[in-house]
Amino acid sequence: MIETTPLADCLILRPERHEDARGFFSEVWSRQRFEAAGLHFDWCQDNHSRSSEAGVLRGLHYQAPPMAQAKLVRCVAGAIWDVAVDVRPGSPTFGQWFGAELSAENWMQLLVPKGFLHGFVTLTPGAEVIYKVDAPYSRAHDGAVAWNDPDVAIAWPIEGEPRLSEKDRAAPPLRDWTNPFGAHS
Repeated sequence: MIETTPLADCLILRPERHEDARGFFSEVWSRQRFEAAGLHFDWCQDNHSRSSEAGVLRGLHYQAPPMAQAKLVRCVAGAIWDVAVDVRPGSPTFGQWFGAELSAENWMQLLVPKGFLHGFVTLTPGAEVIYKVDAPYSRAHDGAVAWNDPDVAIAWPIEGEPRLSEKDRAAPPLRDWTNPFGAHS
């Protein structure tokens, strides 16, 4: 099942899980089903991250064009609060964010289009995230915007300071950031 969010092109996907006494089976991505729904992606890489404790925040990240990435994000162990921020110039939802809890239990996925910032915070220890991307990682095109930008004002479900990488700690606020995305990248 595909659900819209307040941000155009950013979607929640709920793959079916077929469960029995042995466990479950789920088709989490199908080119045929996606294309029938009008979603055309050529995923080229799967990424997997694990965070040992709750309160680890990764983001807000992006890959600049021509290496911009769409992402299909899911949590396969524990739980995260996953966030997408629309930074497409000219978009009616520019600077707005959407967040959702993704967990091993709820089996939801978040489709983050190109032209969006992406980040998540772990809600449980041992959270594992797997996400597909449609362009390979490029260090030269990698960037970040401040996770706590006051103009974006994401309501992160955490108390106190999260655990951050040096890259995320040094990321600029949106107003000081040079946006590499063209209109609706």
